[in-house]
Amino acid sequence: MTASDDPAAPRGADALRQAYDEWSEAAAGVLAKARKVSADELPDTAEALLSTTTGDGTVVRPLYTRKDEVAESGLPGQFPFVRGADPVRDVNVGWRVTERFGDEGGSAEEVNEQILDAAGNGTSGLWLKVDGGIGADGIATALRGVYLDLMPVTLDAGAEGIEAARAYLEARVAAPVAPQAAPSTIANVQSLGLSPYTAQFSERATVDVDAATALAADAPEGVRAFRVDGTDFSQAGANNPQELGLSVAAAVAHVRDLVAAGRSRAEALGQISFGVSVDDDQFAGIAKLRALRTVWARVADVLGEPDAGAAVTHAVTDLAMLTQRDPWVNMLRSTVAAFGAGVGGADQVTVLGYDAALPAGERSSSASFSHRIARNTQLLLLEESNLGRVLDPAGGSWYVESLTADLAAAAWDVFTEVERRGGYQTALSDGWIGEQIAESLAARDLRVAHRAAPLTGVSEFPNLDEAARPAGTAQTVDLATATPKLARVARQFEALRDRADAERTRPSVLLLPLGSVAEHNGRTTFVANLLAAGGISAVNPGPIEPDQIAGLAAENAATVAVLCGTAKRYASDGPAALAAARAAGIDRVLLAGPDREWPEAADRCDGSLRVGIDAVATLTELLDHLTDGGSVSA
Repeated sequence: MTASDDPAAPRGADALRQAYDEWSEAAAGVLAKARKVSADELPDTAEALLSTTTGDGTVVRPLYTRKDEVAESGLPGQFPFVRGADPVRDVNVGWRVTERFGDEGGSAEEVNEQILDAAGNGTSGLWLKVDGGIGADGIATALRGVYLDLMPVTLDAGAEGIEAARAYLEARVAAPVAPQAAPSTIANVQSLGLSPYTAQFSERATVDVDAATALAADAPEGVRAFRVDGTDFSQAGANNPQELGLSVAAAVAHVRDLVAAGRSRAEALGQISFGVSVDDDQFAGIAKLRALRTVWARVADVLGEPDAGAAVTHAVTDLAMLTQRDPWVNMLRSTVAAFGAGVGGADQVTVLGYDAALPAGERSSSASFSHRIARNTQLLLLEESNLGRVLDPAGGSWYVESLTADLAAAAWDVFTEVERRGGYQTALSDGWIGEQIAESLAARDLRVAHRAAPLTGVSEFPNLDEAARPAGTAQTVDLATATPKLARVARQFEALRDRADAERTRPSVLLLPLGSVAEHNGRTTFVANLLAAGGISAVNPGPIEPDQIAGLAAENAATVAVLCGTAKRYASDGPAALAAARAAGIDRVLLAGPDREWPEAADRCDGSLRVGIDAVATLTELLDHLTDGGSVSA
């Protein structure tokens, strides 16, 4: 029998409070026991102690219950559009699997062949790079045979955006019509891909704002001229509220321009679509898309056009989250990101290739393989996991609804601050936007450096046997879809790996394990993993005695060593091992574990390797010593 079955059980809000208090008391008891204190001695409530604050400042509580329930947010396709922009989405199709073409070069004819092949294998949306092999005059050829009334197209033409848009509109008129007509819905919206305001921040090539506004003012039905691209902000390090708030601010600037050009507010709102980055935090991805629709609907409501406030969204897996080292892990990251985008109600989703963070010449797979894996990632989610068959499947979840509301409120604060400062153009020109994103990037880099935000294959479980990358590869922005301000999450550790790999012989550190394997294995493993994140190998000779250290130091030409053991073993054997290491000529001896475990009366080690340190700074210092101040061993 449950509490709800008990006729004597309290009802309503009182019952929820009582149940939550009971849980809090039990959780506090467990925490107190773990800390070996009484519950009264805990520094805060159980909820506060178990809560997590994300990188964007959102507090994730340990438990969500019916007391967090919010009112129904309407149906998909209806104001406030939290649950989706499309009221008639075909659940047999789901979101549009939007594949990007044109980045690998090739003629318009070759790209057309690739598009038709992809369309026959599950692609249902196109994102076309107009540059190099495909100029504006090649768009019609590239799209030959494509039913543009069924398949949405997004252009990415940079500085050629106006010419490309006109060429596309001509091709659209001449395009064949599908034998079976489909209703005109948000799913079929075409985007000319013009994003001058967001591109002004990221410094990628773009078009003149006035020319783009004039073109948008005459855009035909079913075509949206402006693609407000949140990836311009996210690639530079913006957190989720910043990306959403700044995207909405840029979109509002476009709306004002269009109204000034003679379009109604509803028509102006109808010329905006959004590019949104999604990373491997699946719940944040779900809430992010729902929050964007919430905020954009509120803007439309303030403008007096609530029914025109459906945000059309194109979710793109975040290029900044992709790694160059162990790139196969990117398949997992992209799968989680695509899951979040689909469940969050994105109208289109693009999964970038698993090796998209690598320069074209450094990739080990063919472009066709990367495209196929990216496309099939979505098709598996749609056709085998059936994620598209339910609209807004996360709707009603206490956690997701709370996260959506928190993220929407934070994004609204960013947007209103921009407005208070005079609007998007002013906030950009006076440097405020750049300052805010720089602060966010610095905070993210700090979390990564301290390994509070672990990166599998990079800062955790790195593979030193990977092929070396040329110097500077980690910092490159010469990548498809990258902006000049791209700051990948993994770049700090990967730059260290590039530096170490460039040495004639790999820098190494000698481990000095004290005691049995059971005593030191946890710490030797931790230290080896940490060192490998910086491209430094760990030489582990197994359990040693102090009198063996001189021979090991000579054999390995070691200038740096790490003592690994337990606090008890440090007390008994540590000082002798430290003295032997220094006598052997090892000029830097580090301790595995916190300094407090070393005997107080003994000589001190030269530092410690422990959880929570700034790993990037520590590894940089070690590489400076190993490559400039001492010899290295293979």
